[in-house]
Amino acid sequence: MLLTMLNPFGAGGETIDPVKAVTMIKKGQAVLVDVREANEFAGGHASGAVNLPMGQIAQRANPATAGCLPDLKAGKPVILYCASGSRSGMAGKMFRKLGHDEVYNLGGLSAWINAGGRVQS
Repeated sequence: MLLTMLNPFGAGGETIDPVKAVTMIKKGQAVLVDVREANEFAGGHASGAVNLPMGQIAQRANPATAGCLPDLKAGKPVILYCASGSRSGMAGKMFRKLGHDEVYNLGGLSAWINAGGRVQS
C-alpha cells in the first residue's frame, strides 16, 4: 500500500485503448493533451492535441482559475500522452488533483500513430 502511494507513476489515469482514444477524439468526446515540451510538440504531434507541458499544468489545467485552457473547462474526459507514457502518467496525477474526474493515459505518441491517429507538425 505504501509503495502504491509513493509511486510517482501510479493512479495517474486509467490506461486507455489507443483505438478508443482515437475514436473519442474524432467524435469530440474528449480533450487530447500532449504533455511534452513545446519543441517536442513542434516536431510532430497528434492531430487535435493541445500542448500543455508538465511545468504548466498547475496553472493551465485548473478549471477553477482564469488561466485554464478553455478546452479543459468543459468537463470532458482528458486523454494524456507524451513520448513514452511516463510523463503522461505523472501528469494524470496532477490532473486528478486539479479536479478532473475522467483522466486517461494513452502512453506515447507511437500508440496514437499505431491506432491510426493522424499526426501533424
